[in-house]
Amino acid sequence: MIRPKFFYGYFIVLVAFILEMMSWAVLYTYGVFFKPMLAEFGWSRAVTSGAYSLCFIITGIVAVVVGRLSDKFGPRAILTLCGLLLGTGYFLMSQISAVWQLYLVYGVIIGIGTGAVYTPLLSTLSRWFVKRRGLMTGIAVSGIGFGILFLSPLVTLLIHSYGWRDSYRLMALVVAVVTMLAAQFIKRDPAQIGLRPYGEDELTVNDSGPILSGFSAPRAMSTRQFWTICAMFLCFGFTLQTILVHIVSHATDIGIAPTSAATILSTIGGVSIAGRLALGTTSDRIGNKRATIVCFSLLVLAILWLLIADRLWMFHLFAVIFGFAYGGLISLTSLIVAELFGLVSMGVILGLVTFTYAIGESVGPTLAGKIFDMTGSYQTVFVISAALGLGAIMLATTLKPINPGQQYPCLQVQ
Repeated sequence: MIRPKFFYGYFIVLVAFILEMMSWAVLYTYGVFFKPMLAEFGWSRAVTSGAYSLCFIITGIVAVVVGRLSDKFGPRAILTLCGLLLGTGYFLMSQISAVWQLYLVYGVIIGIGTGAVYTPLLSTLSRWFVKRRGLMTGIAVSGIGFGILFLSPLVTLLIHSYGWRDSYRLMALVVAVVTMLAAQFIKRDPAQIGLRPYGEDELTVNDSGPILSGFSAPRAMSTRQFWTICAMFLCFGFTLQTILVHIVSHATDIGIAPTSAATILSTIGGVSIAGRLALGTTSDRIGNKRATIVCFSLLVLAILWLLIADRLWMFHLFAVIFGFAYGGLISLTSLIVAELFGLVSMGVILGLVTFTYAIGESVGPTLAGKIFDMTGSYQTVFVISAALGLGAIMLATTLKPINPGQQYPCLQVQ
């Protein structure tokens, strides 16, 4: 089979970049809408954070179900439906007037639409690339960071000029049109158009086994490594979403102007692009275990710095370190799953890991809001986040290949 001059897999990466930006990056603008909604409705921070937390519980559940559906039926129809759900959800956000509506729309509808994006895209990319898988995954998920970089200040300006309701209406239109159109170009695997995965020839030469070998989901769940990975990313999910939801509010609480505070979130997103690309590439060289330990170490360092940050430049330094670590860990999630458990059931296994990650994402923002409501400060929240990061480092050091004799690429421990 002759490989064409332009490999379609690179176009899949571009489409995945766009879809990640239109789903997850838009979701993460909730922190910018947070105070405008508080000002209009007078809800507590815990209650307002709760809808965001529910959203991540739903994304985790959906990721498991969609992972299995994607393995069986392919991603195009699923991603098209996601665009419809997200457009509908963001439009309905502009109409809410009660807490139950917030929870139904943001927690359930937007949660389903967003949760069904990540797993199909990353499992599809793993089927298109053997060589350069880390780099291509890093490029695709950098769409989230790219979106946060530009959307956070843009949404702040929109809210200032038109109000938060009209801003959600505009977002609904853009997200629906772009997502549904981009989804039409996704193809489940190279065989659909007569191609082979990039780098598969080299894999065959090196006798590393067939590309779709590996564990079934039940077999993976019977291993200590699976639960170690789940625990690591549960800690990460807690810390990440706590920061993304509350960092703007924390900055404004200590006197930083709202427009300047929004740039902190933008910096996190922008630097995360570098983290996604750098760690996606670096993990191909040093192994996922070392790369993961590096990222969690940077995460802890950033949060400890946040405990003393009280000026804008200090927040931006925090954002640089935190953003790089966050971007790297996002890239590493699917790579660890693919390398340790193979590709045959990657969609559902990645979905299960994403579910535990979502549990952390759901608990973090609500707990942070509750603690703030009780103490008037986020300091305790930051201490908890740093402790979880340290726990994740210790867990990562215990990761080892399951059985080097199996016919699938094992986790690199170098």
